[in-house]
Amino acid sequence: MKVALVCDWLTNVGGAEKVLLEIHNLYPDAPIFTSKYDPKGIDWFKDADVRTGWLQAFPVWTRRIMGPFRQHYFSHLDLSEYDLIISVTGAEAKSVKSGKWLHEHKKKSANPKGIHISYCHMPTQYYWQMYDEYIRNPGFGVLNPFVRFFFKIFVRPLRSADFKAAQRPEYYITISEYAKEAFKKCYGRKATVINPAVEVADFKKTCGKPVENYYITTSRQVNWKRIDLAVKACLMTQRKLMVVGDGSEHERLVRLAKGSGLIEFVPVVGKEKLAKLLASAKGYLFPSMEPFGIAPVEAMASGCPVIAFKEGGAQDYVKAGVNGIFFEEQTATSLAEAILKFEKMKFNRKKISESVDNFSVKRFDKEIRNFVNEKTK
Repeated sequence: MKVALVCDWLTNVGGAEKVLLEIHNLYPDAPIFTSKYDPKGIDWFKDADVRTGWLQAFPVWTRRIMGPFRQHYFSHLDLSEYDLIISVTGAEAKSVKSGKWLHEHKKKSANPKGIHISYCHMPTQYYWQMYDEYIRNPGFGVLNPFVRFFFKIFVRPLRSADFKAAQRPEYYITISEYAKEAFKKCYGRKATVINPAVEVADFKKTCGKPVENYYITTSRQVNWKRIDLAVKACLMTQRKLMVVGDGSEHERLVRLAKGSGLIEFVPVVGKEKLAKLLASAKGYLFPSMEPFGIAPVEAMASGCPVIAFKEGGAQDYVKAGVNGIFFEEQTATSLAEAILKFEKMKFNRKKISESVDNFSVKRFDKEIRNFVNEKTK
């Protein structure tokens, strides 16, 4: 088959990029079409044929306001020659049209058997599930009032266009049961759940290291990840916290820590170092509402129990009392209470590591190949 891969952008390291990398490993000869590529921000695809278009001319920082332009770009991307398109997306890359879609809509006669399988994490969150959170804090600092004003005006036509684009892929794969329900509710589409690949084997190697007296959270530091709750909760309970990562919220988080020796900020580290930090941590704090969350699974593979917000994809892998616990409200107080409750419990770190064996790369590869083979017979 002639295969093409498509993703929203390639400008930084994250969970979506890890999924794309694994699918790229399955189809190494397939070109990757994207709106923006910054090899300095992510160096995982040096061996790949990454192709961009006119959006590449815009600075990386404009990505957050380019949604309508990305949708136009992907909608007009001519991939009709490909037998199989696999998009890895949480935003606009699902807008691409397969040969089959074009043929059925009498747009082109080329390759009527070409199909589009979208590995889509969630319906575009700033239009749907996270609209209220986005309106409260668009993340543009002093420009927030202007962004908020215009987004409220244009969200209805943007949401309508997103819904229309969501009807184009022939098949959807998504990352959790929570996401599957969201597809049905927002797009009226069915999706098959294939949990993302996690390199559990590499993280399991560090399980059994001596546990030290600190909690840890690892994430891109953006507002919707809610790392601020982890910082506040640890200040409230006077517990040590290691914050690993970087991002647009970094300076705000540093100010929030108020120079306290309890909060340690660590830059992005390699996988081997990260696995050791996770294995030695008392617990992993996961205050974000995410459709899945690869980082907590990495923590558990290292033997580290997780304290997670009880909503979203975390419910697919956190087993209360076995490999972690939940907190009910997305507030610092609720998280602080969960930390105190957590410290009264005992966990078997070997069993925690074993509890996420089913999220392996080998399992992911097998399920993706089986799905593709079934749909392209």
